Amino acid sequence: MKEIWAIRIRRQLDHRAQELTLFNLAIDSKLRGCDLLGLRVHDVTQGSHVAARAIVMQKKTQRPVQFEITERTRDAVAAWIATAHLKPEEFLFPSRVSESPHLSTRQYSRIVGAWVGSIGLDPAVYGTHTLRRTKATLIYRRTKNLRAVQLLLGHTKLESTVRYLGIEVDDALEIAEKTEV
Repeated sequence: MKEIWAIRIRRQLDHRAQELTLFNLAIDSKLRGCDLLGLRVHDVTQGSHVAARAIVMQKKTQRPVQFEITERTRDAVAAWIATAHLKPEEFLFPSRVSESPHLSTRQYSRIVGAWVGSIGLDPAVYGTHTLRRTKATLIYRRTKNLRAVQLLLGHTKLESTVRYLGIEVDDALEIAEKTEV
């Protein structure tokens, strides 16, 4: 959690509205990079307000996944949309490069590497997928509810979620020991 806050606070102090929005939305949405970068303004807004929840079609699985947008993230998204003067049909994270309509996954990876490096962590150890995994892991640790995490990540198989979270046999036994029948 302290690393999350360190990155978030640096984006705020540096007045990096787009990066703060990208970071917060990456954590909240638990989306793969390609899906996060492909978001359009209308995907996360209802009229002139940022929605509390959104649904997107995942590119990899072609299945819809729903996610929450926390108040902190809604505030960041609203500020970014206003600052960048984005219209509903525009990409939420437009590219400055003319041949690309939105940030590329490569650019997103570089940005994440810079965030991680700025707080003294090794960028080789953390990447864009770390952000997808962050909130899912925190939810699992607090609730031990694999099914909920499976739904939030859009996984079709529970086994995929188990592998994804890196749940070991010890975790499974600990859960079993706490469950009385």
